[in-house]
Amino acid sequence: MEKTRPPKITLSETTRKVAKALGESESTPLNTIERLVKVVGDERVLELLAETVKLENDGGLKTNDGARQRTRGGVFFKVAKNKLSAQERWRVFTHKTPKKSKEDKNVKPINWAELKPLLGQLLAAVKGEADTVKMTLIGKPGRIIEKEKVVLTSLQSAKSPSLPKGLPRPPSEPTTYLVFIAKKQWSKVKESIANFPEDKLIIEGFPVYDRRIGQNGAMCVYAQNVTTKLIQQAKREANQSQNNEEE
Repeated sequence: MEKTRPPKITLSETTRKVAKALGESESTPLNTIERLVKVVGDERVLELLAETVKLENDGGLKTNDGARQRTRGGVFFKVAKNKLSAQERWRVFTHKTPKKSKEDKNVKPINWAELKPLLGQLLAAVKGEADTVKMTLIGKPGRIIEKEKVVLTSLQSAKSPSLPKGLPRPPSEPTTYLVFIAKKQWSKVKESIANFPEDKLIIEGFPVYDRRIGQNGAMCVYAQNVTTKLIQQAKREANQSQNNEEE
């Protein structure tokens, strides 16, 4: 059987120049350099390369544990991380490749026709008691309405995560979540959401199906903690920098 070739990487002239100077040819560093060019521009990337060459000529840099000398590529990426803003670092270096599912194809989801009688029995029986209920929403908010001390927005999702094999399939129709956020909480994330299109809200809150809304009710989330991916990333990096200084 003929092996499938990986897709060709389209690289800018600056990326090729930097990669050649660093001696990098693998897809992972090449893609990182290309993202760096797109985020900060050709001129800044070439400035980072010039600083890397200067550091190399002055003796280079060691790894964080001091055990070995960094490669020229390692020096370049270290310099880039130090010079970029938190938002820029997130856009360049926080790049996750989705893992391929290893789900056994022989295990099929249970049929809803088999589940319905069992679910009816559960609803008619004595219910268990949940001590804690929390929902996490991550995504881009829809329309924002500010009313006195509360901010209202909505998020919708039809995406299903990878679920354990054998579970029934979730419905294909999207679920809409109405979200209530205290204005004080919203003020901490408003600017980041407005200024960085790639940023996303992270909302942790108390979910409840509220029948007071509309004829059939709606899923509502009363926010307890609100942040964004970029703000979270910036805090982690600030803590890491502080820990490195203390060491």
